[in-house]
Amino acid sequence: MNPLERKFYKLGVENAPGQKTNPETSSEKVSNLIVDFSHGDVDAFNPIPGTLEKFIEGVRFGAGQAYTEYKGKGEIRSNIANKISKFTSTTFNAESDMIITPGTQGALFLAMGSTISKGDKVAIIEPDYFANRKITEFFEGEIIPVQLDYINNDSSAGIDLTQLENAFQKGVKLFLFSNPNNPTGVIYSSSEISTIAELAQKYGVTVIVDQLYSRQIFDNREYNHLCAQNQIDFNNVITIMGPSKTESLSGYRLGVAFGAPKLIERMEKLQAIVSLRAGGYNQAVLNLWFSEPNGWLKKRIKQHQAIRDDLISRLKTTDGLFKVRTTEAGSYLFPEITNINGEINSFVETLRLQENIIITPGQEFGSQFTNSFRINFSQDHTTAVDAIDRIINLAKEYN
Repeated sequence: MNPLERKFYKLGVENAPGQKTNPETSSEKVSNLIVDFSHGDVDAFNPIPGTLEKFIEGVRFGAGQAYTEYKGKGEIRSNIANKISKFTSTTFNAESDMIITPGTQGALFLAMGSTISKGDKVAIIEPDYFANRKITEFFEGEIIPVQLDYINNDSSAGIDLTQLENAFQKGVKLFLFSNPNNPTGVIYSSSEISTIAELAQKYGVTVIVDQLYSRQIFDNREYNHLCAQNQIDFNNVITIMGPSKTESLSGYRLGVAFGAPKLIERMEKLQAIVSLRAGGYNQAVLNLWFSEPNGWLKKRIKQHQAIRDDLISRLKTTDGLFKVRTTEAGSYLFPEITNINGEINSFVETLRLQENIIITPGQEFGSQFTNSFRINFSQDHTTAVDAIDRIINLAKEYN
């Protein structure tokens, strides 16, 4: 029995590969399993069907696929440029306005590295993706934080737009944010996006927006692409997307950045020094992105929403022990323990050692989030629910 079969055997899942449900173990608690909420489980949610076959096609193509242009193979860029143009209601040139990168993390590093010089002021949302801060510090930029009051808003992401304009007035060169937000999963409203566009245009600020989860939207919520706003110059925006999360292609390390041609050109030059290109054979699987089988994406969103609903329900029925906003997109929850006795890092460590559960402490997303933690709920449904119950029980001990 291989490791995957053993995993399903413990869970008593009927459709495990080559393994039927064992009546004696179907009711067994899953708490002996390690649950890693720091990232999604690609065993629970498999990549787009046909991914391996596309990768093999790339291998068989040979040198022409292995040694693509630094910014990615031209015909693949053209293919995804057409799809993303429709998705974002934006027209851009695959030759001058797009680069394929080693994951969206690679795209973020290249975009920031092509923009930030020592001493440059960089506005960063808090909470937001922790690499924004780390990369800014690496390039010796000066961080100007902008708060996101996500807990006390339900019709918007909760960005402090006055604080954002004040930051721009102080000479901010670059503004970074993720939409949907990582770690909270909230979506910026139409008015927030249009105001960000207006302010960036008014003060000449370059904006990098990470839209990694923009395809996994729940409850039919409205989503607005910054690059499609008439108020902002296309040459001041870089949008980052990729198939690593919703489509479970993280192992292939593929990302895409598109927008300002001058920045794309600089990103290509930097990529040529750092990594040469995204994996040539891996690029072939991008032809499946936005071309999944009919109903595949809808089913995946429905599965994740079901997990989200179960976890939120449990967190909200704990007599106020947790504050949590319902995720609007993506696979993250960012709960706050309202009264924790001790440091969140102690709670995180105890949870790992005592319960075999890994979560990300909130301080990774801003020093003020001392009682918060992030989980990625793209997991086996049964396992995720059992794990959140164990998190709740431990939080009660710390309360």
